[in-house]
Amino acid sequence: MKSVTIAGLARTANVGVETVRYYQRRGLLSVPAGDGVRRYDGDDVRRLHFIRSAQGAGFTLEEIGELLALDRQKDRSRVHELAASRVAALDVKIAALVEARTALERLARSCASGTKGPCPIIEAFDPAG
Repeated sequence: MKSVTIAGLARTANVGVETVRYYQRRGLLSVPAGDGVRRYDGDDVRRLHFIRSAQGAGFTLEEIGELLALDRQKDRSRVHELAASRVAALDVKIAALVEARTALERLARSCASGTKGPCPIIEAFDPAG
């Protein structure tokens, strides 16, 4: 792959230039050497895509930094531990979303079945109610 500018690198992952710079400040992406226009290569593109994919899976930037370091160390047991922890956290979020969906469905049915009095949906969300 030919080298790209920071704007080109950002475009490959559909992020802004400031996001790339933020990842650089966090130590997740390197800052290429050079005076003037800095150029990024295929390794930088792969690393940026790795960061974005890991974020999509719910990993924090701290965890992503650890994953990147572990990749170099080939520490599969720690990677597995991080992934298992992330799966457990996602399970908690999924359970909360299912509970919220169920409650909202119940409120919507109640709202649709009545014509008198305050709407149960508005009542449920109104802290003064």
